[in-house]
Amino acid sequence: MSQHQKSSTAALAISVVAIVAFALDQYTKRLVQQSLLPNESRVAIPHLLRWTYERNYHGAFGLFGSNATLLIAMAVVVLVLFWVSFREAAAHSRLVRLAFGLIVGGAIGNIVDRIHFGYVVDFIDFYRVWPNIFNIGDSCVTVGVALLLLSSLLASRRRT
Repeated sequence: MSQHQKSSTAALAISVVAIVAFALDQYTKRLVQQSLLPNESRVAIPHLLRWTYERNYHGAFGLFGSNATLLIAMAVVVLVLFWVSFREAAAHSRLVRLAFGLIVGGAIGNIVDRIHFGYVVDFIDFYRVWPNIFNIGDSCVTVGVALLLLSSLLASRRRT
């Protein structure tokens, strides 16, 4: 397979994963918006998980202020940096393609929220375990970054 074919295959795989992640993120957020009022909670698993509709005007973990334009620009810059850093690896690794697709889909889901609403819809609330409320897009980005780290670890082991 030529380098061009590998790149095209990688781009298609990343796009499919990103579209699925984005669609799941947006679908779950709309369900929450239709089911709950802002700051309203419903218990899903007693003493562990509740759905809490929160309008998040800040960046990850409450960082980086609440300027939507700045947060969108930062997300786009990070996506471009990831692409530049990992596009070669994506042509050769399914794990990297999956990781990058998750990151792209999750990030775009949150960017769309910021453009459309001026905030990100968060709703997953592990109120006794995890201090922040988050969403499927955040989860996709986090899992994607973990998979990139795993891929890097595996690649470094193969080189030694």
